[in-house]
Order: sequence, then structure tokens, then C-alpha cells
Amino acid sequence: MSTERPEPRPSTLYVVSTPIGNMDDITLRALRILRDVDLIAAEDTRNTSGLLRRHGIDTPCISYFSHNERRRIPGLIERLGGGASLAVVSDAGTPGISDPAGLLIAAVLEAGYEVVAIPGACAALAALVSSGLRMDRFHFEGFLPVKKRRRARISELASESRTIILYESVHRLLKTLRELSDAFGERKVSVSRELTKKFEETVRGSFDDVIGHFETHNAKGEFVIVVEGLEARGKEETLDDQ
Repeated sequence: MSTERPEPRPSTLYVVSTPIGNMDDITLRALRILRDVDLIAAEDTRNTSGLLRRHGIDTPCISYFSHNERRRIPGLIERLGGGASLAVVSDAGTPGISDPAGLLIAAVLEAGYEVVAIPGACAALAALVSSGLRMDRFHFEGFLPVKKRRRARISELASESRTIILYESVHRLLKTLRELSDAFGERKVSVSRELTKKFEETVRGSFDDVIGHFETHNAKGEFVIVVEGLEARGKEETLDDQ
């Protein structure tokens, strides 16, 4: 006998993870939720429409992104209050991770309605498990500040004992790697790009190794940087001295 509750349920927001590249990386449950909810709030309706067409889903979509999120939330809350089931999706991966869905999730919970996560692809975890670095304890930083507090934040991260995960764009990749190298000193680092896509690549080594690679390879795409924590570096140096 199945112990699963029927889905989708009324007055419930489903946080649905979608593929980060390879379109096969979506769960059967996610597809069922997207097919059966009353409305999908999508970071980019054009991207989401392509995913829905691929799977023969015709659920209505509205845009929900960083420049209209505060304006959209009251209407979405009202829909939940009327008994509707909603899904929120980002352009790729798990909503709420470095995208606007977090504000909606908090507002829905504050209003007293249910939020259900539909697990799936996440670039941060994909990069972590392929990095070869310690993964039982990690710190997800997301994007570093572009200007204000950037230097101070990097300095703070230098003393982080856990493995550190950062997101970065192609335009700032080398700048960020050099700044991390200056602040952190000798550490192991792994840089992944275009995860699950045709040109997926992971470069591992020291900061000098990965900086040298991307100085000579005109790589494009979205990047995840995974850096060895201070605690792991200290343990490795202790073993080396024995």
C-alpha cells in the first residue's frame, strides 16, 4: 500500500527542481506536479515553455523574477487562498538557490500555506560531489558581492573550515580565482562549468593550476568553484609533516 499523499494538494506551493543542462535530469514526480498544478510561476517563461513543450505539458505560466517578485507575490498568495496549487521554477536547478524564489517561499509560509520541495538537479551539489574535496561539511556561498564588501567577504571565507562552494560568471572567473588565491594561499580547488551539458568540464588542482588552465582556454558558460576548507588544508599539512 502506498504511503504517499495525493499531489498536487490545494493551497500548496511546490518548489520544483528542473534540469541544469541535460534535459533528462528531471524526475517523474516533478513532471507530474508541473502537469497537474493550476499555475506555474517561472523565472523565465520562455525557458520553462520549452521544458513544458518537451513533455507535453500545457499548464499556464506567469513570470516571476527579480524585478517583479514583490508585485507578483500578493496575487500568488491570493490564488493559494482560493485553493489553487502552484509551482515555482527557476531557469535551471533548484528554486531559491541564488534566485528570486526564496522571497515567495517565505511569503507563502508567513501566510500560513504549505510549501513542498520537489528535489532534483542542483549545480552546487553536482560540482561538490565531483570535486574530490571533503563533502560531509560544506559552506554554500553563492555569488560573491561584486563591489561592496567583496574584499572583506573573501577575507572572512579564508578562515572557513568547511569546503566552500561559490557560483561565478565567465566574466569574473579569473578575477575571482586570483582574489581567492591571494587571500587563501595554497588550497585545492575544483572549477566546474556547463554541468550536465555537452561541453561539461571540471578542472582540479591548485589555484595556480586552475588559473593557468582558464588563462589559456577560452571557456564559456556558468561556473561553480569548490575550494578546500582551512581545516582540511591544516590536516593535510600535518600529515605531510609526519
